[in-house]
Amino acid sequence: MIPAFMNWSSGKDASFALWTLRQQGRFDVRYLFTTLSAGYKRVSMHGVQEALLDEQARQTGIPLKKAFLPEHASMEDYNQVMQEQMAAMVQEGIRHAVFGDIFLEDLKQYRETQLARAGMQGVFPLWRQNSRSLLLQMIQAGFKAIVVCANARYLDASFAGRIINEQFLADLPPEVDPCGENGEFHTFVFDGPLFRAPVSFTPGDTVERVYAPSGQSDAPAGQAANWDNRFYFKELLPLAF
Repeated sequence: MIPAFMNWSSGKDASFALWTLRQQGRFDVRYLFTTLSAGYKRVSMHGVQEALLDEQARQTGIPLKKAFLPEHASMEDYNQVMQEQMAAMVQEGIRHAVFGDIFLEDLKQYRETQLARAGMQGVFPLWRQNSRSLLLQMIQAGFKAIVVCANARYLDASFAGRIINEQFLADLPPEVDPCGENGEFHTFVFDGPLFRAPVSFTPGDTVERVYAPSGQSDAPAGQAANWDNRFYFKELLPLAF
């Protein structure tokens, strides 16, 4: 099989992309790779604690690689970290990177450009599939996920902490993509056909966070802005593993 690494967000799309690859049997995913904030030790944009990420990866049986980004990391910071990580994997003979992207063409082109610089190719198992159909397939396959981040531009605070199921799909506003492909929400997968056992946690508080433009400090909650800067995060508290 072809060696590859999985860009692992801890969410449903990455999980379903990995599961899809396993059904196809063409790729051997050697690593899960995740970026975290250096200051908070949490998964980038998802806000999931490192301990939960570690346990999630352990239950898949696939080794986890982590890279830590500085606070207020720029795209240059991110690109440098990614190039370093990919160069190390190329040295191990890995030249394919797997993503859970569905339809964002500009993001796919960006990824492919960065991969080419490192001598890698992208693999997109979910590309151009219908996102509503994908979400239903995930549910029917047995994946269990919880919303850990909701973008306040699209969803109210009640969606943070919701379990992904058919009722969740029915409750989404019509302008929200069923898989949250435009950044409307992010998830943490805690059970499903990839896992040996469920990842245990207790839901905590819902926290509102407002982020200022790059290079500025966090703004007070409620500040008006013309960009996606206000989010509701659902804290997940790890249980003893």
